Amino acid sequence: MLHQIEIDLKDALKNQDKAKVGVLRILISKCKNKSIATGKPLEDSEVMKVLQTAAKQHKESIKLYKQGERNDLVDQETAELNIVEAYLPSMMTEDEIKSIVLSVIEATGASSMADFGKVMPQVMKKGAGKIDGGVAQNLLKELLS
Repeated sequence: MLHQIEIDLKDALKNQDKAKVGVLRILISKCKNKSIATGKPLEDSEVMKVLQTAAKQHKESIKLYKQGERNDLVDQETAELNIVEAYLPSMMTEDEIKSIVLSVIEATGASSMADFGKVMPQVMKKGAGKIDGGVAQNLLKELLS
């Protein structure tokens, strides 16, 4: 996966796509920093986690810029988010997430918000990187309350 990002960076440099070059350089840098921190080359699953973290940061920035009415920065962050999301697997729909949440609730016998801590990790594990944690959390709170 990291190799593909590096290839895409070369293409973006050739095409003089400054926005994409900037985002890809940051992603590669984050991956290399993570590799240095772990002391070994990253596997695809670890690269995926770095990309998910970057996407989450962009989403948070978009939210804050919208609150601050900075539409120019919202547009920039949205464009960068689209570049990052191109490397991520497609996320599950809300209905798919709801069915996973319901199956985990049924399997664990959860009945109240006190059971939230044992249900949520299993939901995220079943989703394996394709679940938006915020959506899953909201659905779980709604179903347990």
